[in-house]
Amino acid sequence: MSNEKSAVTVADKSAVIIGGTTGIGRGIARTFAEDGANVIATSRSKDAVTKITEELRSIGAETTEVTCDVRDRTSIENLRDVAVDIFGEVDVLINSAGATDHASLLEMTDSQWNQGIDVFLTGVFRACQIFGRSMDHGSIINISSMSGRQIRENRPVYCAAKSGVNGLTRAAAVDLAPNIRVNAIAPGFVKTELSGERLADGSPVREIIDERTPLNRVADSDEIAGTAVYLASDAASFTTGEVLTVDGGYDRSAL
Repeated sequence: MSNEKSAVTVADKSAVIIGGTTGIGRGIARTFAEDGANVIATSRSKDAVTKITEELRSIGAETTEVTCDVRDRTSIENLRDVAVDIFGEVDVLINSAGATDHASLLEMTDSQWNQGIDVFLTGVFRACQIFGRSMDHGSIINISSMSGRQIRENRPVYCAAKSGVNGLTRAAAVDLAPNIRVNAIAPGFVKTELSGERLADGSPVREIIDERTPLNRVADSDEIAGTAVYLASDAASFTTGEVLTVDGGYDRSAL
């Protein structure tokens, strides 16, 4: 492999990050821009899209403002059309849209279940299909979770959907080969603006997590972004259908 092919960089690539205005998605958007990529980061919130777009422009990325709701196929199609119009082509799609509505199996309503599946799983399917039809090369990265293979209290829809994302990733990797690679990242506990006091230093939950995690801490979004850079880069040209767990060893520590 040549040095050019082995470079772990997204410089000069064009990326669309759905769910890129907060949390892990925002961290990926900023890291890609800092590495020299052009980036559209989107979500349902117009204000959030405006804010991240201004940040990306200040870093030097070519970008534009466009909202997207993964529950709406037409909205995703519009996002694709805008991205192709701005960039000419899309090299990288990242699916990181999310919602927070937890309840136990016995208490969860049909509405909560359907909403969670629609955002976390069906939305990923829609985006992979819509962008996959227009991309003639490149990389799709789905943000899954270690909860896709672990038991998580009061999160039946989240666990089910993320497990589904893992299966969808592997299936899409076959269907979109050989020109488009499809992989997933399964983060462990990540400290973001969305995690609040739950993962704050010294919190009771944090102490339990740190004790079980071999690296003795939680991640920050930049550490998940580094994995995304690798998977989107030419260095990962022979990597597809993989679900990469990035959890500091938390999952394996229980084995």
